[in-house]
Amino acid sequence: MSKRKTDSLFWGIVLLVIGFVFLLNNLGVDISIGEILKFWPVILIYFGGKALYEYFTQNSREKTIETQNETGETDEK
Repeated sequence: MSKRKTDSLFWGIVLLVIGFVFLLNNLGVDISIGEILKFWPVILIYFGGKALYEYFTQNSREKTIETQNETGETDEK
C-alpha cells in the first residue's frame, strides 16, 4: 500500500475513534480518556495484522503471476 493510502487510513481511523468518543459523551456514556488509552496496543495489533495480510497476499499474487508466466497463461479473455 502506498504511503499516501496508509496515511489516509491512519487519519481516518483516528477521526472515527475521536468521533465515536464524542458521540458516546453526548449520549451520556461516561468514558474517560484514561480508559480509552488502556487499549493503545490494539493499534499495534491492527497494523501488525495488516502488514502480515499484505505480505501473504502479495506473495500469493506473485506466485500466481510466476505460474502464469511459466505456463504462458494470461487473464485476457
